Amino acid sequence: MFQKFLNLPRLHKRLISVMADVIALSFALWASFALRLDQWPWVPNLDTLLVCGLTVVFTVALFVRLGLYRAVVRYLSDKAFGTVVLGVACSALALIFLGFWFEVAVPRSVPVIYAALAFIFVAGSRMSIRMIVSRPRRHNKERVIIVGAGETGLQLCQALQQGTEFHPVAFISFNSGNHKALINDLPVYDIDYIETAVELRRAERLLLALDADSGVDRRRLLRQLEPLSVPVQTVPSMSELVAGQKRINDIRDLEIEDLLGRDPVRPDNAQVAESLYGKSVLVTGAGGSIGSELCRQILQHRPRVLVLFEQCEFSLYNIERELQAINEIECLDVKIHALLGNVAHRRRCEAVMKAFEVNTVYHAAAYKHVPLVEHNVIEGVQNNVFGTWHAAEAAIACGVERFVLISTDKAVRPTNVMGASKRMAELVLQGLAQRQSDTVFSMVRFGNVLGSSGSVVPLFRDQIRDGGPVTVTHPDIIRYFMTIPEASQLVLQAGSMGQGGEVFVLDMGEPVKIVDLARKMIHLMGLDEKDENNPDGDIEIVFSGLRPGEKLYEELLIGDDPQGTAHPRIMMAREVSLPWRELEAFLAEFTQASHNFDCDAVVTLLKKAKTAYTPSSDMADLVWCHGADIDVSDSSKVVHLNS
Repeated sequence: MFQKFLNLPRLHKRLISVMADVIALSFALWASFALRLDQWPWVPNLDTLLVCGLTVVFTVALFVRLGLYRAVVRYLSDKAFGTVVLGVACSALALIFLGFWFEVAVPRSVPVIYAALAFIFVAGSRMSIRMIVSRPRRHNKERVIIVGAGETGLQLCQALQQGTEFHPVAFISFNSGNHKALINDLPVYDIDYIETAVELRRAERLLLALDADSGVDRRRLLRQLEPLSVPVQTVPSMSELVAGQKRINDIRDLEIEDLLGRDPVRPDNAQVAESLYGKSVLVTGAGGSIGSELCRQILQHRPRVLVLFEQCEFSLYNIERELQAINEIECLDVKIHALLGNVAHRRRCEAVMKAFEVNTVYHAAAYKHVPLVEHNVIEGVQNNVFGTWHAAEAAIACGVERFVLISTDKAVRPTNVMGASKRMAELVLQGLAQRQSDTVFSMVRFGNVLGSSGSVVPLFRDQIRDGGPVTVTHPDIIRYFMTIPEASQLVLQAGSMGQGGEVFVLDMGEPVKIVDLARKMIHLMGLDEKDENNPDGDIEIVFSGLRPGEKLYEELLIGDDPQGTAHPRIMMAREVSLPWRELEAFLAEFTQASHNFDCDAVVTLLKKAKTAYTPSSDMADLVWCHGADIDVSDSSKVVHLNS
């Protein structure tokens, strides 16, 4: 029956509201006279009945004028109740005026009693309807506790109460003085009582809504939340809300970078801006995870021209569309050019750099997935070594001022082809820095990037959502981690600091044990690990064994004596370099071996080239292992990638 009423057309609902108010106001008038005159039952005379009738008509007309009947009852706000107060006050005044006009005795206390009763009946009926309508919807909503009792938490609570997914049941405060208080009619618990709050309020999810200036140690907080085995999610940051990029109720998965155990790297924006503002900047691999974030941050420093160089058409299309939108919305007035191309094609690189008079190159193009490069040795070397060499030679020929290589911690004492090829790329740039001085070459080396293509974090998240198992290669494997914005900031910082041939590394704090990261993600997504001690758990962790070329731990430095820089969190490695003549000879041999598709020769050269390459497994190139007896050394089959 009630649902049929809710499904009525708006006009019918408004007419019912008007009739309900007419009855409520009439009863309020009768009751106010009866109470004042103490006559039960009280029967009005014709004059009094006329005054009361006109008062009701005037009041309803006033409610119509004030828009009370346009308000949707289930979403009534404080303003609507203010409208009722105003209307009832005017109605009481109208009663006094009409009584005086028609010379009807209206005791002085009657308008006061009438106003009180009219407000109770008119506002109370609407409040009752709102509660009845909201209650079934509330039962279908997920019960959540908001961690954070500040302005952000209150805004989130109000937004969720109007939504259809979540029902806030309590707040968690970091101020013990707020314990057992009420905020927005919801109980507040001190953080030390969060386990009690979750059990007592039957919470199914925790939502982090921390104010920017709350000073809460997020890592310590997450360590407190992890044992609860309740899903933990967060709301957008204040900067995203102010920029209009997100809404307060845009709930998202917890950012795992909170578990890194260190503060993010802060760049010297003034120095970076000076090196980019008004310049022509080219980013290779612009569609990749690092390359695209580099483009976003470079764009904010307002270069004159930003050239996006990428061989994947779809990735290039996506990043160009995004950057053009940002450029237009924020009125940055940067000329953005999206170009398809392969960094291994030197003439293409040179033509692009000349056409747009490039001042700075950020070289992010690379094959970086260890097992894939291990299975495709020649392509990995062609892209990582020759791609870097040819792009760097093109930069020299075009008078580019700065060339920054994005390297990796896997280049330190590499055990795989990917790491060895990146170390070889570093040696090439170090040699070119010695050969000439017009173009400043520098390299920046960092660990695994959270959220990048191939990163374990999105992989683990997908595996957990699919019900597991979560695959970890080895129980003792550890890695350094940083966020994509951090990595990009470091690259920009290094690009502005380089003087020629430096290898910059970041003080990344303590490395993270991968199996511990997997367990944290399982717990913070509200699930239990399934193991021998807990056979009824939700998600099992399976150890799949080290992959070809993979090692248990990564390093950032070859030597043990890093040199400090102007940035407290950025160090400069003291690395072995080779003279250009020796490098040139190696590159010639690499060229021949690559043209012959001789994987054994390539691996041998990587060992001889002082990269410190020590393979951890046998040759894993898929084509080589399945067709090693095929002769492709004939000169007619040689593909010259230098052209």
